[in-house]
This record gives sequence, structure tokens and C-alpha cells, in this order.
Amino acid sequence: MAASSAANNSNASFRSEISFTKDTISEKDLTVGDIFDELRYGPAPEEANGLTAWLDEHNRRFGHFINNEWVIPSGAKFKPSTCPATGEVLAETVEGSDADVVAAVAAAKAAQVSWAALSPHVRAKHLYAIARHVQKHHRLLAVLESMDNGKPIREARDLDVPLLARHFYHHAGWAALMAEELKEWEPVGVVAGIIPWNFPLMILGWKVAPALAMGNTVVIKPASNTRLSALLFAEICAEAGVPAGVINVVTASGRAGSVLADHPDVDKVAFTGSTPIGRDLRRRLAGSGKKISLELGGKSPFIVFDSADLDSAVEGVIDAIYTNGGQVCCAGSRLLLQENVWEPFLAKLRRRMNTLRLGHPLDKCIDMGPLVDQSQFDSVSAYVEQARSEGAVVFHANIHVPEVGSFYPPTLITNVAPVSACVHEEIFGPVLVALPFRDPEEAIKLANNSNFGLAASLWTENTALAAELSLKLKAGTVWVNRHNAFDAASGFGGFRESGFGRDGGREGLFEYCKPKAIPKVRPGLSFPVEEKDIQWPYPAPSRPAQIPSSTTGAVDRSILGVDRVDRTQKIFVNGKQCRPDQGYSKPIYNPDGGLISEVADSNRKDVRDAVESAWKAHPGWAKRSAHNRAQICYFIAENLMRRSEEFTQRIQVQTGRSTESCEEEVRKSVERLFFYAAYADKYGGIVQETTLYGVTMSINESRGVVGVACDNEFPLLGFVSLIAPLLVRGNCIIVVPSEDHPLCATDLYQVFETSDVPAGVINILTGFRDKITKHLVEHYQVEAMWYFGSAEGSRNVEYVSALNMKRTWVNFGYSRNWLDDAQGQGQEFLVQATESKAVWIPFGEMRFS
Repeated sequence: MAASSAANNSNASFRSEISFTKDTISEKDLTVGDIFDELRYGPAPEEANGLTAWLDEHNRRFGHFINNEWVIPSGAKFKPSTCPATGEVLAETVEGSDADVVAAVAAAKAAQVSWAALSPHVRAKHLYAIARHVQKHHRLLAVLESMDNGKPIREARDLDVPLLARHFYHHAGWAALMAEELKEWEPVGVVAGIIPWNFPLMILGWKVAPALAMGNTVVIKPASNTRLSALLFAEICAEAGVPAGVINVVTASGRAGSVLADHPDVDKVAFTGSTPIGRDLRRRLAGSGKKISLELGGKSPFIVFDSADLDSAVEGVIDAIYTNGGQVCCAGSRLLLQENVWEPFLAKLRRRMNTLRLGHPLDKCIDMGPLVDQSQFDSVSAYVEQARSEGAVVFHANIHVPEVGSFYPPTLITNVAPVSACVHEEIFGPVLVALPFRDPEEAIKLANNSNFGLAASLWTENTALAAELSLKLKAGTVWVNRHNAFDAASGFGGFRESGFGRDGGREGLFEYCKPKAIPKVRPGLSFPVEEKDIQWPYPAPSRPAQIPSSTTGAVDRSILGVDRVDRTQKIFVNGKQCRPDQGYSKPIYNPDGGLISEVADSNRKDVRDAVESAWKAHPGWAKRSAHNRAQICYFIAENLMRRSEEFTQRIQVQTGRSTESCEEEVRKSVERLFFYAAYADKYGGIVQETTLYGVTMSINESRGVVGVACDNEFPLLGFVSLIAPLLVRGNCIIVVPSEDHPLCATDLYQVFETSDVPAGVINILTGFRDKITKHLVEHYQVEAMWYFGSAEGSRNVEYVSALNMKRTWVNFGYSRNWLDDAQGQGQEFLVQATESKAVWIPFGEMRFS
């Protein structure tokens, strides 16, 4: 009764707060004429009685939700959940311990086998039931999300909850189709979902829906200050009949996220949050064998050309930066304006900013609620004041700002340099920074001048310009003439330090499943990983080799027809054979210890030269037609086939294997080149069926400059299996061939030279694999790293990659059977060779009845 009374008092104070301020006429004295004179929006509060009843039913105190039961450990401490607008305590949630995390993971693990064993149809029915029940409780979820987070009720009601239901409907379909569409894939196991505070309900659905559809179970750790909607969602799922243990929610401090990620029974970590925390997670889990997807920060450009409808673009800016108070990872926080529309556009924008309304989140007439808490308010204020101190011009909207609550006014900053902190750092508040540009080329340079790459929008009526620039932008999502559009059928995720992995679409499913042919690998290393654990081997430089003449002469006669010549192989950089920088070489021996040859021992300078060559070659290679890339791949296969006898002998000399085995490796290498050449023009992307009236495309772009370190098994086939999918998808490659058997790769120099491979597309560095890998993974212009070597090397690659969040693909010490098509080729390789980009293009020129 006391709780209900408190809620009523709160509701009364809310109504009082949003009534007209004292400088206007009072509501009770309003006449129809006054209303027409004032033209002000009156208060339109959403009723909170449903939320009040739900909170009261739980005595405003919540435990964890584990195994479809509320769990409050004895002696547990509680944390209040407050409304950011008023400071009102909505409820208390238990502050979980490590033991609570362990209990939740145990429940998820126990349920996973039976959940995955359900038929696709039955799993689909469960997801469909969740979607239906979310819709049934639509209003309750929206009100709770609005009160707990502070976002306007219109956004929670019209965006967050509908998208939550949409994801479960969409992924119910994927659950039903998994056996047909993903025949070679299986669930990863237990998924840990670490959810942010800015979209606590919607992003929860982005993680849970695909995880459940693929046969996984989940443990959710919501943000510390927005826990309630996750708990309500879990209760709704239990009501919908989801089996116990499939969905579990643990409420705890931020530290518990690391405890959850570290748990040995967690197979996949799905995280949305800040880049520093994502970087820490990447390092903690390095080499563990766990899958991880990171959707991190952004500084998304909003690019307006003089060919744009300026009034529409102004409204687009308002949605892009002031939705959810700017607390959106893909907020359009960098306004890039063509200079000939700079003044008129900013004048329109300032006028529009002055019409925005701040207030209580349950008022349906407001545009912005408060920031999530005082610490976020202080952070935003600090960025703005720093910009002001550096000479920037700061414009705050001239509107009423409530005195109670962490409200920050809509803000525009101009007169800034591209290097200013407010331009390149994520502010995460209602602060827009504007810069001018002269032409499309400069616009792209400014847009891509960022460590982030989450999203971007282009505003122009020139569709040819929009289409071309959408491919040039380094962003995971590009919207044309709109911003902040999302749908379950389209993947969302970033490039660069905005993270990796996708939420939504077919491309997002691969985050929650693994190839059936590859076993689950858990290296026996110490975790979590610390910097002191990262040790790279540095072999001593080569000395004069001991040469047993009896074996060496036979080898040279079989390959060269002479007793002995100097066979020191060079490196292959920019289409040419080059001497290594330091002048050292590495001896290559046959299984009997006889010296076969020597190869260059590459160093850091050789890596820099190779990366520079690949970096210069990539724009032209990626722009070539897929047909042209396929032809080059076919040429390589044809030229390799003509020299098959020579390569067979080379493999046999290095490995000592039988002639039949070596012939099979060469034959399979040719076959694999033909396989990927066939895919060159068949994996460019798809048109996705989103809710947009228009076209949403998922484009499989190249990763860019990719480093590849090969294992020692199958020195020719392993090499070809790794470079071929990268080659046909438009990447440029720096490859380290088999450390012990590199001569197949050096023999390929002439094959590449005679197969029309452009200079810089394939670069080969011989030497010690892990030493070269260290330099590759540390290089900021290497955008992805594939490593097939030791468990320790895999750990080192994943750890160091966190420097700039480059994409990695490692084997955790597991040796693949490259002769087996299930392990050595297929969709897994194409997924790793490409970066998915979503491009949204609306229709709207014609109106049909």
C-alpha cells in the first residue's frame, strides 16, 4: 500500500512538473482562443499504472532470473534503479556475486543440449511465442524502458519494443530454416550477452533472438543502471513457455561481465558497449577458443550535399543526433556540410533546435528526456567546455531545460578542426559537431578520418553519387536520405574500432554457430590473459648451415639437374622478387636433415614494405570486376596445373611424403583455386527484405589488407586454401608460408608473375612465422590477420589485435586437414574474407494508390 501511495505521489509530481511554466497562463484558465494564440503542446502523459502494479507485485525488489525462477541469495545486497528524470527509486535489484554467475551459467549449460536437440520447427514456435508475448506486453515494456532509461516514451513505444518483437519473429524463421540453410553449422553452446544501458531492451533482443534460433542458451548481464527491462523480458519468456535454463538474467556490477566472459563453460561472448571495455574483453579472452562479437562506439558522419533536400536533411539531423539524447552508438554526431549550403543549412538547423522539447520521459509530447545519470551529464559537459576553450563556437538550443534530472540541451559546435577531441572522440550525448567540405572526395576523406566505422548517412537527390560514395565509406551501415533505421533482416555492426561481428540478418547468424567439421578447441593456456603472457619467439639469425653432401646433391639433381648451386630464395613484394632488408637467411632442410635451400629471413622493414605495397594496390584490385578476379584465379590454377610434376617433387623433397600423397596435394590445390574462382562473382551480397520501402543491400566487401600466417601441414594446399578466398573477394595479402616447408610458395612467384596478378596484390614473406606475424598484427594498416599456427601464437594474435580492433581468424593450435573439403574450403572462408556492409536506399518519387 505504501509503495502504491509513493507511486501515486510520484505521478502527481510528474504531472505538476510538465504543466505550463509560471510565465504562461495556467492550464485551468485556458480558453480555446488562448490555445490558438499559444500554439503550445499541452502535457500528454503516458499512464504508469501498469508498471506500478508490476513493480508492486514484486515488492519493488528483484532477484536474478535463473532456470525460470526468481533467485535472491541469502545476505545479498541490493542496488536501487532510479528514474533519471526525477531520481525516483523504481525498485531494487540484487547485486550479484561470482557464485550467482556460476549458477546462471550452470543452468544455461544444463539446458543447452536439450534446447539444441529440439526440432527446428519447435524452436521456431518458441521464438514466435516470445514475439507474440512481447507484443501482448508492449505497453508495459515501453513504459518500464522509458522510466528506467529516461528515453521518451515515443521512442520506447515506437522503436525499441517493436524492434524487439521483430527480431524474434524474424529469427523464428531462421530457427525453422537452419537445417536447410545452414546444414554445415551447429550451435556454439552457452552465450554470454553483455547489454548496454542506452538500449537495454532492444539490444538484448539483438543478442538473444539469433542465439536461441541457432540452438544456444543465454546468460544476460544487463547494465548496472538499467536492469529492470531485462528482468521483465525474462519473466515474459517464461510466461511464453520457454524451457527453464534457456534464458537467464544475472544482475550485478560491471565486474560481473568479466566474470561471466571468463567462465570456462561460456562459449561465446556478445558485447555491446564502449570501445575501451570491448578492447579489454578482446584481450581477456585472447586465445581462449571462445567466439566474441563486439559492437562498440562510433562517431558517425552525417554528410549533406548541395543536391540534398535541405529541409528533409534538417529533420534527419534531429533524428540522427538527438534521438535518445544522443546516447546512441551510431548517432550522426559529425555533420559534414558542403560549403555552399553551410550558412542556410545551419540557420535552418538552429531554428529547428529551438523547437525541441525536453521533459519527463512519459510525456508523449517531448523530444528528449534526460541523460542516463549525472556522470554522463558531467562527461558531456566536459567535452563541450573543452571545445569552447579551444575556440569552438557552441550553440545551445534556446529552450526550457528542467531543473530536476540530468537534462542537457541540444547542442551544436562549429569552428572546429578535424583533430579536435569533440570531432574524433565519442561524446555520447546531444552534441553535434559541424565541419564544411568542398567536394565529394573531401567529404569521404573527412568521413573516413576516424578510428571508428559504425555507420554513416548520405543526403543527396543524386542517386549515382549516393551509390558510389556508399561503397567508399568505411562504415558497417550506410543510410541514404535517412539515419538510424534498423531491422532484424539487416546486419548491424562496425568496422575498425567500432568492433566486429553483426547483429541481425543472415550475416549475424554466423556469430552464434560454428562449422560442424571443426571441433570446439579449448587451448590449455592460462586465462584471463595479461600482457606479461604475450611472448613472441625471436630465433637467433642464421649461421652457416651444416650441409650433408650425400643428401644435398641428390636433392639438387632432382630439382635442378646439377649437384649444387646457391638456392637462397628472395621475398616477393610488389610483384617482384626482392632481397630481404637485413640480409639474413633461414636454412630449409629435408626430413633427413639435408639442406635443400635457404630462404629470406624477413624482418619488420620487409613487413612495412609489403604492407605499403598491398595498401597501394587494394583500391584498384577491389574495384576490379569479380569476373576479372575470377579469370586471374583461373590463370593461377592453369599455370600451377602445367607445373604439377615440379610441385609434386618439391613437396616430396620437403616433407618426405609418398609420391601419391604429394600428387593429391597438388591436384587438390588446383581444384581449390577453381572452387574459389567460381565464387568470385557469386558472393557479392544480397538484397534484404527489411521493413523499409526501398532497397536494403548487404554487400560483402573485401576486408582490405590481410595478413596470413600458414601452418606447416600441406605446404602448398594450406597456402592456396588461405589466399584464394581472400584473392577472389578483392583483398590484398601479405602471406607467411609454411615455416618449415616454404619452397612451394617461393616456386609460386613465377606462377603469379605469369598469371596477371597485379603488383602488390599477393606479397610473400618467408622466415620465422611468429616473428613476422608479430609485425603484421601490430601494423595499423593491416586490417585483418589470419593465423594458423600454435595455441600460443593464436593467443598473441588475438591479444595484440585489440590495439586497433583488427579482425582475426586463428586456429587455436588445431591443425586442419586441408584435404578434407569440409575443413579446407567453403562458406566459413568466404565469411572470414569479407566485411558485411548494409546500405539502405529508400524509394519515394512516386505514389501509388
